[in-house]
Amino acid sequence: MPLPPVGLPPPGLPDDPFCDLDTPVEPVEPTEADLLGLCPDPFAGPPDGEDAWLGDLSLAELDALAEQYAAGPGRVPVCDGLGAGFTRDLPGDLARGFAAGGPLDGLAPGEVLAAFAGEAFETGFANLPDDELVGVLCASRRLESWQAAMEFTAIAELDKRRREAAGRPESSRVHDHVNAELAAALVLTGRSADALLDLSRGLARLPAVLAALAAGQIDRDRAAVFAAELAVLDAAKAAAVAVGFAGIAGTMTTGQLRAALRAMVLALDPDASRERAEAGRRHARIEIWPESSGNSGIAGRELPAAEVIEADQRITAIAQALHEAGAPGDLGHLRAAVFTALLTGRDPATLMPADAKDDSLAAMTGSVHLTMPASAWLGHCDAPGEVTGFGPADAGTCRDLAERLAASTGSRWCLTLTSADGQAVAHGCAAAGPRISRELDPRATGPPARTAAWQAWLASVQLHWLERGSCGHPRRVKSYRPGRTLRHLITIRHRTCGFPGCTRPAVRCDLDHTVPYHQGRITCECNLAPLCRQHHKTKQAQGWRLDQPDPGTLVWTAPHGRDYSVKADSYPV
Repeated sequence: MPLPPVGLPPPGLPDDPFCDLDTPVEPVEPTEADLLGLCPDPFAGPPDGEDAWLGDLSLAELDALAEQYAAGPGRVPVCDGLGAGFTRDLPGDLARGFAAGGPLDGLAPGEVLAAFAGEAFETGFANLPDDELVGVLCASRRLESWQAAMEFTAIAELDKRRREAAGRPESSRVHDHVNAELAAALVLTGRSADALLDLSRGLARLPAVLAALAAGQIDRDRAAVFAAELAVLDAAKAAAVAVGFAGIAGTMTTGQLRAALRAMVLALDPDASRERAEAGRRHARIEIWPESSGNSGIAGRELPAAEVIEADQRITAIAQALHEAGAPGDLGHLRAAVFTALLTGRDPATLMPADAKDDSLAAMTGSVHLTMPASAWLGHCDAPGEVTGFGPADAGTCRDLAERLAASTGSRWCLTLTSADGQAVAHGCAAAGPRISRELDPRATGPPARTAAWQAWLASVQLHWLERGSCGHPRRVKSYRPGRTLRHLITIRHRTCGFPGCTRPAVRCDLDHTVPYHQGRITCECNLAPLCRQHHKTKQAQGWRLDQPDPGTLVWTAPHGRDYSVKADSYPV
């Protein structure tokens, strides 16, 4: 509600200046804005001086500012950046505007945030400092999420009305009719309208996700991940998982969120996941399509996971051998060349440089990094595992891969011990795995022979305990390059590049010294982290800074001044 115009009495007082002033007037509770002095006195005329800006705000905007201001800098949440230069002339903390810690930083999306962001947009961004510019960017993303929640809710209401009016609510005709109505209203193709309706229905049974979307805590893409990954669960389980993840999903990339939800689904209902996979395999196929560049693409769809993982690693191994032999192109180009060579029946050795040794590469196999709980490997449970570069995998796929690895000569077997939160605390490797008869059922409930073989193998593995907290430098070396054990431990602690959101496997990354070697000469796990080549260069770019306050904890400072933390990875437990 806007402030009353100057010269008119405030609401609640009579218009006649000669009336009986002893007439009781209904008291009005002061707002937070009043108590904080943000609301000007209507009898004193419009505010002037440093408070003049308040006269242009509605009471809703004043209340929203007061609520943020009363929270204090320590309670104001800091998102990935906020700011608005039009507030720089305001007093105290209010001058921070959208900047980190300012009153608009983390403000929930709605008409108030839209008004402030809109004013910043109309004023122009050219004079905004970096921190404030990034702040407006994050504010716009929160507003976009709010609008998406409104759209999904409106579609769900339309769908509900049409179902209630239909004689057979679950009929496919109802779906088709709502689909047509959406397509006409939003100018969409039938396929796009169908996808939008399915997504709206998926989110309608996940109120926690819709609430997080409306609050700007997650975006549309993350909401879609929730709907897709939880579709296999019944409504009660899906809603429970959504409650558990909705609050933290905004701190995860869509890939990380998808992996976490998929692992949870596999743990909660492995049978449902297995049935979905089996149903999908009935639609196994090869797809080809034209690329916009004039080239083409080819892919296999709905294939058995273990076979896809094994094939992918074989292609990578051959491509790496070609790269080491001097074949032109980076690893990505060589993987594509190997892929088409194998499909067309050519020996990948034909891709070798002319002066290289002409050995056949067609029989080469790759290396699979499989992580799974020991209890699942022994057959005590169906807890899911994980394949590096692939993501969560059900227990059956993991056991299938383990059997393939056991049958392969030269496979390296490693053991990682984890804490209760899934972080690696110790790791060890052996040249061979436990000697267990292949005649034993891998899903047996722990026969004595299998358990005894596992225990004997455990006793033979030398474990290396990772440093946590303050580092004692047990594996520090004097040279620039770390030894094999140290390098392996670093890539176990961080399985991917140490930049926020980067998913390139650590084994394909540079092992970077957080403090450059020439400045501290520290080659130790407290000063090493995997960085892909791109983010290795980012670290060295002007304005960027990387710190490692504890072994495995990486803190990036961007040129606009905000910090972004990357923790050590979590493993299946």
